[in-house]
Amino acid sequence: MPHSAHPLKKDFAIGTESLLREESSAEETAPNGSTDIGGESKKRKRKKASKANSVSKPRRKLSVSKPARDPRDEAAVSPLERVMETRSPSPVIDFDGLSRPSLGTRERREESTEQAACRLEKMTGAVRTILECIGEDPDREGLIKTPERYAKALLGFTQGYQQNVKDIVNDAIFHEDHNELVIVKDIEVFSLCEHHMVPFTGKMHIGYIPDRNVIGISKLPRIADMFSQRLQIQERLTKDVAHAIMEILKPQGVAVVMESSHLCMVMRGVSKTTASTITSCVLGCIEKREKTRNEFFSLVGLNRQ
Repeated sequence: MPHSAHPLKKDFAIGTESLLREESSAEETAPNGSTDIGGESKKRKRKKASKANSVSKPRRKLSVSKPARDPRDEAAVSPLERVMETRSPSPVIDFDGLSRPSLGTRERREESTEQAACRLEKMTGAVRTILECIGEDPDREGLIKTPERYAKALLGFTQGYQQNVKDIVNDAIFHEDHNELVIVKDIEVFSLCEHHMVPFTGKMHIGYIPDRNVIGISKLPRIADMFSQRLQIQERLTKDVAHAIMEILKPQGVAVVMESSHLCMVMRGVSKTTASTITSCVLGCIEKREKTRNEFFSLVGLNRQ
């Protein structure tokens, strides 16, 4: 006759099995009806699987405006050079250093002596026509040579179209462990308003924080002159100079401020002789750090009490 299990051992085994079932049930459902630890684990697995299967959306790339170009402005380069040369991401500096080339800029820069003479003759005739249209006699003594003089002067006012940023800088960039503000202030600027072709004049302040490299300080006024010797508006002129320095030197930050008087507001229209216009462009760390930005403005005299 088989030996029967002891009653106490049998009761103990039944109780242990019941306890295990209760613990398993408690793990599956929490008292407040929420999902248990096991359920949370299943949810996490499902979430990971869903992420793995889903197609990730591509991040939106920042758009960078490109300068308008004319087919005549394209440099004649070999296919190998075209592959090696890359266009700058800056909206101001073009791939060959011709900043913001407009219609016919390259044509003027690379013209021969004969072509330059033809251009001057064409402009002289246009000025003579203007004198006639305003009621003047271009053949009178005081105006006989005015058409040619004004044509030459206008070519001089706009000689920035014939200049190249790389030629202006001329490798005057030097390694120097300086990481504080460098400022050249009170740079005199003369330009022609593109809306009325009358002058606006003023002063420009340029500052930057180097990133292991500094630029010859005389190059900053030269860059300002190059951009100002074109048909401009003050807002764009300020940005042109700031972006050019940022592209050429690649500093930590750049700040440019310009204050000027516009003869289109003085000689015509509202005729406000004492009004001045201030524009600024700050890039990099100077834009991000309020303290650094205020330091620059204070040093150039804009934080007036």
